[in-house]
Amino acid sequence: MPEELKIVVCAKQVPDPEGPPSSFELNSEEKRITPRGIPPVISPFDENALEAAVQLVEKHGGTVSILGVGTNLSASVYLKAIAVGAEDSYMVDDPELDPAILDSVTTAKILSDAIKKMGEFDLILTGRQAADTNAGQVPAGIAHILGLPVVTLAQSITVEGDKIKVNRELPDGYEVVEVPLPAVVSVTPDIGEIRYPKISAIKAAKKKPQTKWSAADVAGEGVPRNLLNLDELFTPVREPHCEFIEAEDISEAGAMLAQKLVEEKIL
Repeated sequence: MPEELKIVVCAKQVPDPEGPPSSFELNSEEKRITPRGIPPVISPFDENALEAAVQLVEKHGGTVSILGVGTNLSASVYLKAIAVGAEDSYMVDDPELDPAILDSVTTAKILSDAIKKMGEFDLILTGRQAADTNAGQVPAGIAHILGLPVVTLAQSITVEGDKIKVNRELPDGYEVVEVPLPAVVSVTPDIGEIRYPKISAIKAAKKKPQTKWSAADVAGEGVPRNLLNLDELFTPVREPHCEFIEAEDISEAGAMLAQKLVEEKIL
């Protein structure tokens, strides 16, 4: 095992998923969704990754660094992550990094460039997906760009020497996967809910370093072009249809209902 386990947690700032649907404004012309009056938070899925990182450091020693990419990133949002157990945070904050227009490939590229700029690392952890787009593509993208092994949907992570053993979620159970370090792992909520920071930890977090970069600082010439084109963004129109079964008694109604379900290929 490395003498000091260095973990990078990629944590996306998103509008609070607990906000009411009425607070999200859809602009079909600009192809974007704008939250109104909803505070930013760390994506709950990435909070699972942070908890996994802190657990590993508690057991094996080492440090946890938080990395975020976006526009108008909140220092206080990432301060909470530091208070949970991270040593420092890095924010790539740039108007060109608006999450509403970034695709997964470009996001993975910026994160990878930032990770290389941060220095040595042993493990990169992310949530299973972002709480706003739910794409789940960035972890594999980071691994591809950095030439690292990747394991997705981790339920648990064990460090064994210079490799990790991961219980990976399957539809009907789990499989055990071993990969060498350094590696990229995305975790599921099964790995653990984020802990609440103590007041003393929140105060101490204010003294820890928070580094802010522009896109050019990490990507050189700036943000690469998106490979994904969004053709249309709209709210689907739903027209409910209800058909009543009329019969002389319950038995006849049940038989007619069953026949209708068969005809509609529901049964």
